[in-house]
Amino acid sequence: MAIVAAESLGIEVARRVDGAGLTGDHKVTYDLRVDLIFKALADPTRRSLLDELFSRDGQSLTELEDHFAMTRFGVMKHLKQLEEAGLVVTRKRGREKLHYLNPIPIRLVHDRWVSKYAEPWVSTLVDLKQRLEHRHGEGFRDLHPHHS
Repeated sequence: MAIVAAESLGIEVARRVDGAGLTGDHKVTYDLRVDLIFKALADPTRRSLLDELFSRDGQSLTELEDHFAMTRFGVMKHLKQLEEAGLVVTRKRGREKLHYLNPIPIRLVHDRWVSKYAEPWVSTLVDLKQRLEHRHGEGFRDLHPHHS
């Protein structure tokens, strides 16, 4: 049911790379998807394409290629990798294919990989800040008024 709902919203669901469908093993399917996402995000041009779609979603290939010093084929190749990773979804409008940012995979990677490793550091820094402020009283805030 969730897969049908996701697909009806234009969200690509996890599929095996060879297109044969899900493996049945959540970890394998997840790892394939995450590998595709990291590979897609590793390239600066693909990140720039995502930034461009973030700025103005629903652009055609022609609109997107105007922002890059590369051939139409080069932009198409990068968009294909972003689509395979689920980071970009498309919708036909007449003869045009519009490209939309799909932020869900980025959020899933953030939740799984970034936040888990960042949280201990953030907590430690907040604790350190509070201890320094307590030790030095209001003097710390007076010297650095932009800190709370």
